[in-house]
Amino acid sequence: MRNPLSNVVTEMKPSGIRKFFDIVSEMKDAISLGVGEPDFDTPWRIREEGIYSLERGKTFYTSNAGLFELKEEICKYLSRKYNIHYNHKNEVLVTVGGSEAIDAALRAMVNPGEEVIIPEPCYVSYLPCVQLAYGVPVTIELQEKNQFRLTPEELLNAITDKTKVLVLPFPNNPTGAIMERSDLEKIAKICVEKDIFVISDEIYSELSYNGRHVSIAEMPGMKERTIVINGFSKAFAMTGWRLGYAVGPELIIAQMTKIHQFAIMCAPTTSQYAAVEALRNCDEDVRQMVEAYNQRRRYLVNAFKEMNIECFEPFGAFYIFPNIKKFGLSSEEFATELLMREKVAVVPGTAFGDCGEGFLRISYAYSLENLKEALGRFKNFIEYLETKKND
Repeated sequence: MRNPLSNVVTEMKPSGIRKFFDIVSEMKDAISLGVGEPDFDTPWRIREEGIYSLERGKTFYTSNAGLFELKEEICKYLSRKYNIHYNHKNEVLVTVGGSEAIDAALRAMVNPGEEVIIPEPCYVSYLPCVQLAYGVPVTIELQEKNQFRLTPEELLNAITDKTKVLVLPFPNNPTGAIMERSDLEKIAKICVEKDIFVISDEIYSELSYNGRHVSIAEMPGMKERTIVINGFSKAFAMTGWRLGYAVGPELIIAQMTKIHQFAIMCAPTTSQYAAVEALRNCDEDVRQMVEAYNQRRRYLVNAFKEMNIECFEPFGAFYIFPNIKKFGLSSEEFATELLMREKVAVVPGTAFGDCGEGFLRISYAYSLENLKEALGRFKNFIEYLETKKND
């Protein structure tokens, strides 16, 4: 019988995050710091609006591009928060999570053989989505000495005559790195000069601890060549509602909407009504969650410093990316042994690209109580490794 499977799909590696999550789900008394999911419940007023929409019988399809009121609120939100301005009628697409928006953007923009630059370590979906669009992924290995920011030199070295798109994943998963205005201005200048388009994944924009998040779409000449990806999972603790969005030039959004129309139809109606409430009235809820994340972030930075483990200070998202190279174990070996000996699950840095070797991703989207218990076990493991090394 002929092989029923696509070579592109069979050659894709499964996510390195889920492996440890699956193990820890069956391990008694284990603590997982591996999954990037807020531990907060969705704010009550958002849940209540979702319930109310169901009670009113709002259970029908919305338009393909999304509920009119939601698209309008997205544009208002981006304008007041990040000073980027879009037309809700033709420059917004509401998607099933930010992941769908990434996939649709790449499929709408990339022709077979065109190159997409992806700075790594990064979110696990970019590279497979490029491959599914029959593009060619070109990775840049970001450096710890640069706080895992993308430098102009690194970008210029990666550009060829086949380069079409740059993925800009900041604030970054897994490193927690951010790009400040001065960084983005240099990257924007190159993109304009080289005629490169940008997919800017800003799903963690609200989780910035060093001042207001800056979007590259704010930079001169960039709005017309940038698709901004965002959503509700992280800032509003709405992971299970599966709602994201993309904003950008009408030319590109129209083609993304066409893909969305045939593959998805529309995002969940209940989630869309709930998201309207999130954008209108939940700034204070977000502020409180961000304050809690920041407290946890500072605790982890100090804890690793006390354990004499090298770790740059992250200023975005809810991850920390400690360097464990001095222990002589690969990231996979370290994470596996930590899980088996101390029942603490973290994610090997290699799950986010080969350049993540020697690092771990640790999420602080967990209670301070859980973090303290987990870090106590982590310290025990470090002491065990040091004793073993000295024997």
